[in-house]
Amino acid sequence: MGIQVSNVCIDTNDLKRATEFWQAATGFSVSSADDSTVYFDASEKGTAAISLQLVPEQREGKNRLHLDFSAADLDGEVARLKELGATEVQAYDGWVVLKDLDGNEFCICAA
Repeated sequence: MGIQVSNVCIDTNDLKRATEFWQAATGFSVSSADDSTVYFDASEKGTAAISLQLVPEQREGKNRLHLDFSAADLDGEVARLKELGATEVQAYDGWVVLKDLDGNEFCICAA
């Protein structure tokens, strides 16, 4: 028995903007959406799915949980994500902490 990650839901205050960012960042297509939630199809990548959820409150403080993504070209991927609107928080040896457009932190790690 045990559990496995099937979906990771990211809170956002701007569903349209977050959808555009995360779709471009991951390459996932939207599988379904309504006024408050967007689900991405991750089946082609063989990974947990990502969804976005519209929330009224602003994010306060540091994330208690964050996503780690891997990339073969760490520097190139960080540059691409920054062009999409992500901001760099801190670079380390082998990974970079970024924030999405809502201030949610995530990491890009060297594959």
